[in-house]
Amino acid sequence: MTPHRDPNALIRRAKRGDPDADQHFLVDDRVLDRIPSYLPADADRGHLLEIGGGTGALTDRLLDAGDHVTVVERDRGLVAFLREEFAREIDSGRLTVVGGDALDVELPAFTACVSNLPYGVSSEVAFRLLPEKRPLVLMFQKEFADRMAADAGEDAYGRLSVTAGHYAEVEVVETVPATAFEPQPRVESAVVRCTPRDPAYEVPDEDFFLSFVTACFTQRRKTMRNAVRNTAHISGLGDPSAVVDAADESLMSKRAGTVTPAEFAELAALAWKHGAPE
Repeated sequence: MTPHRDPNALIRRAKRGDPDADQHFLVDDRVLDRIPSYLPADADRGHLLEIGGGTGALTDRLLDAGDHVTVVERDRGLVAFLREEFAREIDSGRLTVVGGDALDVELPAFTACVSNLPYGVSSEVAFRLLPEKRPLVLMFQKEFADRMAADAGEDAYGRLSVTAGHYAEVEVVETVPATAFEPQPRVESAVVRCTPRDPAYEVPDEDFFLSFVTACFTQRRKTMRNAVRNTAHISGLGDPSAVVDAADESLMSKRAGTVTPAEFAELAALAWKHGAPE
Protein backbone atom coordinates (compact mmCIF):
# COMPACT_ATOMS: atom_id res chain seq x y z
CA MET A 1 0.00 0.00 0.00
CA THR A 2 1.49 3.35 -1.05
CA PRO A 3 1.56 6.24 1.45
CA HIS A 4 -1.58 8.35 1.42
CA ARG A 5 -1.58 11.87 0.09
CA ASP A 6 -1.18 14.66 2.65
CA PRO A 7 -4.66 16.22 3.15
CA ASN A 8 -3.27 19.73 3.72
CA ALA A 9 -1.09 19.48 0.61
CA LEU A 10 -4.17 18.47 -1.39
CA ILE A 11 -5.96 21.63 -0.23
CA ARG A 12 -2.98 23.78 -1.20
CA ARG A 13 -2.73 22.20 -4.64
CA ALA A 14 -6.48 22.49 -5.21
CA LYS A 15 -6.53 26.10 -3.95
CA ARG A 16 -9.84 25.44 -2.23
CA GLY A 17 -11.36 25.77 1.23
CA ASP A 18 -14.21 28.27 1.42
CA PRO A 19 -16.55 27.89 4.41
CA ASP A 20 -19.07 30.17 2.68
CA ALA A 21 -19.26 27.52 -0.06
CA ASP A 22 -19.83 24.75 2.52
CA GLN A 23 -16.24 23.57 2.04
CA HIS A 24 -14.74 22.05 5.19
CA PHE A 25 -12.15 19.46 4.27
CA LEU A 26 -11.23 16.65 6.67
CA VAL A 27 -7.48 16.78 7.29
CA ASP A 28 -6.97 14.57 10.35
CA ASP A 29 -5.16 11.47 9.06
CA ARG A 30 -6.31 9.34 11.98
CA VAL A 31 -9.98 10.08 11.32
CA LEU A 32 -9.51 9.61 7.58
CA ASP A 33 -7.93 6.21 8.21
CA ARG A 34 -10.74 5.11 10.53
CA ILE A 35 -13.73 6.13 8.42
CA PRO A 36 -13.59 3.27 5.86
CA SER A 37 -13.13 0.78 8.72
CA TYR A 38 -16.62 1.59 9.98
CA LEU A 39 -18.20 -0.27 7.08
CA PRO A 40 -19.83 -3.50 8.31
CA ALA A 41 -17.40 -6.42 8.21
CA ASP A 42 -19.49 -8.24 5.62
CA ALA A 43 -20.09 -5.20 3.39
CA ASP A 44 -19.44 -5.64 -0.32
CA ARG A 45 -16.58 -3.27 -1.15
CA GLY A 46 -16.71 -3.91 -4.88
CA HIS A 47 -17.96 -0.42 -5.77
CA LEU A 48 -17.70 2.36 -3.20
CA LEU A 49 -19.54 5.65 -3.72
CA GLU A 50 -18.29 8.95 -2.30
CA ILE A 51 -20.51 12.02 -2.34
CA GLY A 52 -18.63 15.29 -2.17
CA GLY A 53 -15.07 14.20 -2.93
CA GLY A 54 -13.58 17.61 -2.18
CA THR A 55 -9.81 17.53 -2.63
CA GLY A 56 -9.63 13.74 -2.45
CA ALA A 57 -8.22 12.94 1.00
CA LEU A 58 -10.96 10.40 1.73
CA THR A 59 -10.96 9.25 -1.90
CA ASP A 60 -7.32 8.27 -1.41
CA ARG A 61 -8.31 5.99 1.49
CA LEU A 62 -11.29 4.52 -0.31
CA LEU A 63 -9.09 3.40 -3.18
CA ASP A 64 -7.36 1.12 -0.66
CA ALA A 65 -10.65 0.00 0.88
CA GLY A 66 -12.58 -0.92 -2.29
CA ASP A 67 -12.12 -2.39 -5.75
CA HIS A 68 -13.64 0.58 -7.57
CA VAL A 69 -14.57 4.06 -6.35
CA THR A 70 -16.98 6.56 -7.89
CA VAL A 71 -16.76 10.14 -6.63
CA VAL A 72 -19.55 12.66 -7.21
CA GLU A 73 -18.43 16.28 -6.87
CA ARG A 74 -20.42 19.42 -7.65
CA ASP A 75 -17.59 22.00 -7.71
CA ARG A 76 -16.28 22.13 -11.28
CA GLY A 77 -12.85 23.27 -10.17
CA LEU A 78 -12.58 20.34 -7.78
CA VAL A 79 -13.79 17.92 -10.46
CA ALA A 80 -10.92 19.09 -12.68
CA PHE A 81 -8.49 18.85 -9.78
CA LEU A 82 -9.55 15.32 -8.85
CA ARG A 83 -9.24 14.17 -12.45
CA GLU A 84 -5.71 15.56 -12.61
CA GLU A 85 -4.63 14.48 -9.12
CA PHE A 86 -5.94 10.93 -9.55
CA ALA A 87 -5.26 10.54 -13.28
CA ARG A 88 -3.33 7.30 -12.75
CA GLU A 89 -6.18 5.71 -10.77
CA ILE A 90 -8.72 6.87 -13.36
CA ASP A 91 -6.62 5.52 -16.24
CA SER A 92 -6.32 2.16 -14.47
CA GLY A 93 -10.12 1.91 -14.24
CA ARG A 94 -10.22 2.00 -10.44
CA LEU A 95 -11.71 5.50 -10.06
CA THR A 96 -14.53 7.39 -11.74
CA VAL A 97 -15.08 11.09 -11.09
CA VAL A 98 -18.60 12.33 -11.83
CA GLY A 99 -19.19 16.06 -12.05
CA GLY A 100 -22.60 17.23 -10.86
CA ASP A 101 -25.02 17.61 -7.99
CA ALA A 102 -25.54 14.35 -6.06
CA LEU A 103 -29.24 15.16 -5.84
CA ASP A 104 -29.58 15.27 -9.63
CA VAL A 105 -27.02 12.95 -11.23
CA GLU A 106 -27.70 9.30 -11.92
CA LEU A 107 -25.92 7.34 -9.22
CA PRO A 108 -24.01 4.18 -10.16
CA ALA A 109 -24.96 0.75 -8.86
CA PHE A 110 -22.78 1.14 -5.78
CA THR A 111 -22.31 -1.54 -3.12
CA ALA A 112 -21.61 0.86 -0.21
CA CYS A 113 -21.22 4.60 0.32
CA VAL A 114 -18.59 6.33 2.45
CA SER A 115 -18.74 10.13 2.44
CA ASN A 116 -18.01 13.35 4.26
CA LEU A 117 -21.21 15.02 3.11
CA PRO A 118 -21.55 18.74 2.42
CA TYR A 119 -23.54 19.85 5.46
CA GLY A 120 -25.90 22.07 3.51
CA VAL A 121 -27.42 19.12 1.65
CA SER A 122 -26.70 16.29 4.08
CA SER A 123 -30.36 15.56 4.82
CA GLU A 124 -31.39 15.45 1.15
CA VAL A 125 -28.42 13.27 0.19
CA ALA A 126 -28.94 10.88 3.11
CA PHE A 127 -32.55 10.30 2.14
CA ARG A 128 -31.59 9.70 -1.45
CA LEU A 129 -29.12 7.04 -0.28
CA LEU A 130 -31.09 5.28 2.49
CA PRO A 131 -33.79 3.75 0.23
CA GLU A 132 -31.01 2.14 -1.83
CA LYS A 133 -30.55 -0.32 1.09
CA ARG A 134 -26.74 -0.27 0.95
CA PRO A 135 -24.30 0.13 3.87
CA LEU A 136 -23.54 3.80 4.48
CA VAL A 137 -20.81 5.52 6.49
CA LEU A 138 -21.56 9.24 6.45
CA MET A 139 -20.23 12.34 8.19
CA PHE A 140 -22.79 14.86 9.42
CA GLN A 141 -23.07 17.73 11.84
CA LYS A 142 -23.24 16.07 15.25
CA GLU A 143 -26.70 17.45 16.02
CA PHE A 144 -28.06 15.92 12.81
CA ALA A 145 -26.30 12.62 13.52
CA ASP A 146 -27.76 12.46 17.02
CA ARG A 147 -31.24 13.05 15.65
CA MET A 148 -30.81 10.26 13.10
CA ALA A 149 -29.81 7.74 15.78
CA ALA A 150 -32.16 8.80 18.61
CA ASP A 151 -34.69 6.46 20.24
CA ALA A 152 -38.26 7.29 21.28
CA GLY A 153 -38.33 9.38 24.44
CA GLU A 154 -34.93 11.00 23.86
CA ASP A 155 -34.77 14.75 23.28
CA ALA A 156 -33.26 14.32 19.80
CA TYR A 157 -35.94 11.83 18.67
CA GLY A 158 -38.11 12.99 15.80
CA ARG A 159 -39.18 12.49 12.20
CA LEU A 160 -35.57 12.05 11.16
CA SER A 161 -35.05 9.22 13.69
CA VAL A 162 -38.12 7.28 12.57
CA THR A 163 -37.47 7.78 8.86
CA ALA A 164 -33.78 6.82 8.98
CA GLY A 165 -34.55 3.86 11.25
CA HIS A 166 -37.17 2.65 8.78
CA TYR A 167 -34.38 1.80 6.33
CA ALA A 168 -31.40 0.91 8.51
CA GLU A 169 -29.88 0.39 11.91
CA VAL A 170 -28.33 3.78 12.61
CA GLU A 171 -25.33 4.23 14.91
CA VAL A 172 -23.12 7.21 15.75
CA VAL A 173 -19.68 5.58 15.67
CA GLU A 174 -17.39 8.57 16.20
CA THR A 175 -17.57 12.22 17.18
CA VAL A 176 -15.17 14.42 15.22
CA PRO A 177 -13.99 17.80 16.56
CA ALA A 178 -13.91 20.95 14.45
CA THR A 179 -10.09 20.89 14.63
CA ALA A 180 -10.08 17.85 12.31
CA PHE A 181 -11.18 20.09 9.42
CA GLU A 182 -9.71 22.90 7.35
CA PRO A 183 -11.25 25.46 7.38
CA GLN A 184 -12.76 24.60 10.75
CA PRO A 185 -16.57 24.50 10.95
CA ARG A 186 -18.33 26.07 13.91
CA VAL A 187 -19.84 22.78 15.03
CA GLU A 188 -18.78 19.27 15.98
CA SER A 189 -19.28 16.50 13.46
CA ALA A 190 -20.04 12.81 13.79
CA VAL A 191 -19.65 9.67 11.70
CA VAL A 192 -22.83 7.64 11.30
CA ARG A 193 -23.05 4.02 10.18
CA CYS A 194 -26.29 2.91 8.53
CA THR A 195 -26.61 -0.85 8.17
CA PRO A 196 -29.60 -1.70 5.96
CA ARG A 197 -32.28 -4.01 7.37
CA ASP A 198 -36.01 -4.46 7.15
CA PRO A 199 -38.01 -2.76 9.91
CA ALA A 200 -39.48 -4.87 12.71
CA TYR A 201 -42.99 -3.82 11.68
CA GLU A 202 -45.12 -3.72 8.56
CA VAL A 203 -46.68 -0.68 6.94
CA PRO A 204 -49.58 -0.57 4.47
CA ASP A 205 -47.78 1.86 2.15
CA GLU A 206 -44.26 3.19 2.67
CA ASP A 207 -44.83 6.66 1.25
CA PHE A 208 -47.98 7.10 3.31
CA PHE A 209 -46.23 5.87 6.48
CA LEU A 210 -43.39 8.36 6.07
CA SER A 211 -45.72 11.27 5.29
CA PHE A 212 -47.91 10.30 8.26
CA VAL A 213 -44.88 10.36 10.59
CA THR A 214 -43.80 13.71 9.16
CA ALA A 215 -47.29 15.12 9.72
CA CYS A 216 -47.45 13.98 13.34
CA PHE A 217 -44.08 15.51 14.19
CA THR A 218 -45.19 18.92 12.96
CA GLN A 219 -47.40 18.87 16.07
CA ARG A 220 -45.00 17.12 18.44
CA ARG A 221 -46.15 19.18 21.44
CA LYS A 222 -49.75 18.04 20.93
CA THR A 223 -51.20 14.70 21.89
CA MET A 224 -51.40 12.22 19.04
CA ARG A 225 -55.15 12.65 19.12
CA ASN A 226 -54.80 16.31 18.17
CA ALA A 227 -51.79 15.74 15.92
CA VAL A 228 -53.72 13.28 13.74
CA ARG A 229 -56.73 15.58 13.54
CA ASN A 230 -54.73 18.74 12.85
CA THR A 231 -52.49 17.42 10.10
CA ALA A 232 -54.83 15.74 7.64
CA HIS A 233 -53.76 18.34 5.07
CA ILE A 234 -50.20 16.95 5.33
CA SER A 235 -50.88 13.22 5.73
CA GLY A 236 -53.75 13.19 3.23
CA LEU A 237 -56.24 11.59 5.63
CA GLY A 238 -59.83 11.90 4.49
CA ASP A 239 -61.39 11.13 7.91
CA PRO A 240 -58.90 11.76 10.74
CA SER A 241 -61.62 11.49 13.39
CA ALA A 242 -62.30 7.89 12.32
CA VAL A 243 -58.63 7.11 12.94
CA VAL A 244 -58.72 8.70 16.39
CA ASP A 245 -61.86 6.77 17.30
CA ALA A 246 -60.36 3.46 16.13
CA ALA A 247 -57.00 3.88 17.89
CA ASP A 248 -56.15 2.83 21.43
CA GLU A 249 -56.76 5.62 23.92
CA SER A 250 -53.35 5.21 25.55
CA LEU A 251 -51.62 5.74 22.20
CA MET A 252 -53.75 8.76 21.37
CA SER A 253 -52.72 10.32 24.70
CA LYS A 254 -49.02 10.16 23.86
CA ARG A 255 -46.98 12.85 22.14
CA ALA A 256 -45.03 12.09 18.98
CA GLY A 257 -41.69 12.23 20.78
CA THR A 258 -42.57 9.16 22.86
CA VAL A 259 -44.25 7.10 20.12
CA THR A 260 -42.03 4.24 18.93
CA PRO A 261 -41.61 3.44 15.21
CA ALA A 262 -43.66 0.26 15.71
CA GLU A 263 -46.48 2.30 17.29
CA PHE A 264 -46.34 4.76 14.39
CA ALA A 265 -46.67 1.79 12.04
CA GLU A 266 -49.66 0.48 14.00
CA LEU A 267 -51.32 3.88 13.84
CA ALA A 268 -50.49 4.31 10.16
CA ALA A 269 -52.17 0.97 9.45
CA LEU A 270 -55.31 2.20 11.22
CA ALA A 271 -55.12 5.46 9.32
CA TRP A 272 -54.80 3.61 6.03
CA LYS A 273 -57.82 1.44 6.92
CA HIS A 274 -60.12 4.01 8.51
CA GLY A 275 -58.86 7.35 7.27
CA ALA A 276 -58.88 6.46 3.56
CA PRO A 277 -56.15 8.82 2.28
CA GLU A 278 -57.63 11.06 -0.36
